[in-house]
Amino acid sequence: MTSLAVANPGSLIQSVDWVAIAPPLIAALAALAVLVADLFLPARHKRWLGRLTAAALALAIVSLLPLIGGSPRVTFCAQNVTVATDTPSIGGAAAGGCSYVADHFALVFQLLALGGALIAALLSAHTVEREELPGGEYWFLLLSSATGAALLPASRDLATLVIALEVASLPAFALVALRRDGRGAEAALKFFLSSVTATAVMLLGIGFVYAASGSLHLGAVATGLEHAPAQLKPLAEAGAVLTLAGFAFKVAAVPFHFWVPDTYTGAPLPVAGYLSVVGKAAGLAGLALVTTIAFRPYAHTWGLVLAVLAAVTMTVGNAGALRQRFDTRYSAVRLLAWSSVGQAGYLLVPLAAAGYAPTTTDPLGATAAYALIYGVVNLGAFGVVAAVGRRSEAGVDDFRGLFARRRWTALALAFFLLCLAGLPPGVIGLFGKVVVFRAAVDAGLGWLAVVMAVNVVVALYYYLRWTAVLFAPAPDAAPAEGAGERTATAPERRLPVSLTAALGLTASVAVVLSVAPQLVLQVVGGSLF
Repeated sequence: MTSLAVANPGSLIQSVDWVAIAPPLIAALAALAVLVADLFLPARHKRWLGRLTAAALALAIVSLLPLIGGSPRVTFCAQNVTVATDTPSIGGAAAGGCSYVADHFALVFQLLALGGALIAALLSAHTVEREELPGGEYWFLLLSSATGAALLPASRDLATLVIALEVASLPAFALVALRRDGRGAEAALKFFLSSVTATAVMLLGIGFVYAASGSLHLGAVATGLEHAPAQLKPLAEAGAVLTLAGFAFKVAAVPFHFWVPDTYTGAPLPVAGYLSVVGKAAGLAGLALVTTIAFRPYAHTWGLVLAVLAAVTMTVGNAGALRQRFDTRYSAVRLLAWSSVGQAGYLLVPLAAAGYAPTTTDPLGATAAYALIYGVVNLGAFGVVAAVGRRSEAGVDDFRGLFARRRWTALALAFFLLCLAGLPPGVIGLFGKVVVFRAAVDAGLGWLAVVMAVNVVVALYYYLRWTAVLFAPAPDAAPAEGAGERTATAPERRLPVSLTAALGLTASVAVVLSVAPQLVLQVVGGSLF
C-alpha cells in the first residue's frame, strides 16, 4: 500500500506543491501576460501574442512530464492526513480532504485539454488576422478557458469543480461572440443562456448534496451519502440528479445538446473545434469525478441513467448528421457538430459501465482512451475545414474534388473522417471503438453495445459520403447563388504556416497512434485514480 503524507502536523500554513499545479498555473500566468502585453504592443507586433499563447501552452504540456510515473501529488488539503492511493472507489487521496490531486486521471485529461488548446491556438493564428478579431482579447480568453479545463480534472471538491468548470466556460462565451456579425452574437447568446441555466441547476444540486453529506470534498461526500439519515435520502438523490444534469450539458448529451449546431456555426472555426474537444473533455472529466467518486453509493442508479443517456445521445447525434444536406451553407460544420454529439454518446458508454463494473476493473481508462483519440482526429477535421472552407459558411460540397487540388489536405481529411468512422486505415478510431465496446460488454451492458454497433454502422454513411466527395471530379460550373463560400473554382493559395503546423501535428499523432495503438493503452493503462 502506497501512502501520501499531506501537510505538516500542527501547522496551519500549508506549503503549495508548485510542480503539481504548474500546468494550469502556466496557462493562467500566460493569460495575464498576454492581456498586459496587448496594452503596450503596437498593432504591427500583435501577432506575437498568438506565438506567446502557443509557446505557453506547449510549456504547460511539458510541465506534465515531471508528474508522470510517480505517486499522485496532492495540495490544498483541509486537514493532516495520511491516505492510501489504492483505496478503491474513492479515488485515493480524494478521501483525505485535498482539493487538488495530480493523479493519472488528472494528467491524462490535462494533456487532452492543453494539447487541444495548443492545436486550437495554431488554427486560430490565421483566423484572427483574416476575420480581424481583437487579438489580445482572443488569446487571453483562449488561455483563460484552457486554464479552467486543465484545473478541472485535478479538482477533488465540488466547489473547485464548479469554479474550474465556469473558468473554462465563461471565456468560451466571449470567444464565440468575437465574430462581429449577427450569427456570432446569436450563437453566443444561445450558448450563454443554456449554460447559465445548466450551471444554476448544478449549483442547486450541489447544495442538496452538501446538505445531505455535510462535505464538499468528493471522497467525504461518498462517505456522507452512504451514511446519510433516511430522511435525507430523497434530498441527496435529487441533488445527485441535478448535479449530473449540469455536467451532462457540458458534455452536450441529449437532451442538453440543442445549443451545439448553432453555436458551432456561429463561432470562429478554431473556437468550434476547441469547444468540440476541450469543452467536452472538461465536462466529461467533471462527470467522471462526481459519479465514480462522490456518487459511488448510487452507482447502479447513475450507471443506468448514463447508459440510457449514452444510447439516446449517440442515436440523436447520428440522426442529426444524416439529415444534413451537403449542398447547403454551413453543412460541413453542422455535420461535424452533430457528429460530436454522437461521439459524446460513445464517450458516455464507459462511464455508464463504471456504475456496473466491479472495483477490480477500471472502465474509465476506456473513456480516457477514446477521448484522446477523438480529440486528435476531430480537431484535425476542423483544421482542414478551416484551411479549405476558411469560414464556417462552407458546405460539404465545397470539398468536392479537393484531392485534385490539394492532395495532402484531402488525404488528411479523409484519414480523419475514417478515424471518426472507425475504419482502416484509421486504425486508431477502430481501436477506440473496440475499447468502448469491451467496457460495455464487460459491465454486462450488452444491449448498450448493440445500440452502439447500430449507430457506428449508421455513422459510416455520412463519413464515407463526405470522404467520397473529396475524390469526386471537381465541378466545372460556378456555385449557385446563396451557397456557401465555394472553393472549387477559387484560386489555390499556400496554407499559412500555423495551419500547416496544426494539420501536420494532428495528422502525425493520429498516424503514429494508428501504427502503435498500444501507446494509448500505456497512457491510460491501469487504474486512473
